Amino acid sequence: MNTIGAARAVRATLATREIGSTGLQVSVLGFGGAGIGNLYRELHDADALAAVHTAFAAGVRFFDTAPFYGFGLSELRMGAVLASAQPRPVISTKVGRRLEPTGPQDARVGRESYFSARPFAPVFDYGYEAVKRSHAGSLERLDVPRVDILLCHDIGRLTHGAAHAARVREFLEGGYRAMRELRDSGTVRAIGLGVNEWEVCVELLEQCQFDCILLAGRYTLLEQPALDRLLPLCETRRVSIICGGPFNSGILATGSRSVAPTHYDYAPPPAAVLTRVRQLEAVCAEFDVPLQAAALQFPLGHPAVASVVAGCVNGAESVNCSMMFSHPIPGEFWRALRDRGLIDARAPLPVT
Repeated sequence: MNTIGAARAVRATLATREIGSTGLQVSVLGFGGAGIGNLYRELHDADALAAVHTAFAAGVRFFDTAPFYGFGLSELRMGAVLASAQPRPVISTKVGRRLEPTGPQDARVGRESYFSARPFAPVFDYGYEAVKRSHAGSLERLDVPRVDILLCHDIGRLTHGAAHAARVREFLEGGYRAMRELRDSGTVRAIGLGVNEWEVCVELLEQCQFDCILLAGRYTLLEQPALDRLLPLCETRRVSIICGGPFNSGILATGSRSVAPTHYDYAPPPAAVLTRVRQLEAVCAEFDVPLQAAALQFPLGHPAVASVVAGCVNGAESVNCSMMFSHPIPGEFWRALRDRGLIDARAPLPVT
């Protein structure tokens, strides 16, 4: 059986949750497009297209991408499958970087962790015109008349350092206005942030009216720093959290014993992270729960979370992701993690 057939065999009608107060419904399992932009390694077109096609065949109806992912490559590959897909899925993409033309590029040489031959270089730009042009460029690459969700990408102090305050001003005075215009006109249905830092989310929620935040790696089975301030604020404001990076860049997918290179926050995992993962693995073994299944299902226990977005780079991974997402997990497993201090005691546990 090929991966499409396998996907149809495990296909389930996934539940949906609303994005903010928009009426827009997304499937609780989503597809993240960084991997098919050749993150960490060069990927064959056939594998990338199969990853998207198989996820759709398995019932996924929410797909996230960005111009930064392979410098347009992820959007091109995603659009090649989804532009004609029926029923039409929800698509989100991002703004905040413009793609500047370069000379020829070698896909064997990594640039900002992407191995893409696309002759462009990403340049941060949160201005009004840059956001409008970025949105238009994404529609062209995706070959769709509209995207549903538009996110401001990678704004934050850890990303921009001393330039953080200037980047925030640039966004508030320019890009945010452009995003609001696109939402107010009905061109997009929801706007928000797509970031790895929870702190900037709290900062900007005091000044912006967002519908959602795609937060990568900060509310996962491994760590829950967003639980203290951000998630309660989102509940109060009716702002949905989309959990990106549920595997924390890979370590919760590969586990601690992988012989292949793995990642935590896009870098080799430090010793403390490996120790924590081994502790999680021990409880998983005790209850016969795959680590990947626990990682995918944990975030949805929180009422602010609308979807968990996982990246896959071939059809087999998409099938496995769907299987892990639906794998039965007993309530005793979640309580054991909480009682042993491996997840924050305040974190709502998934309903089983």
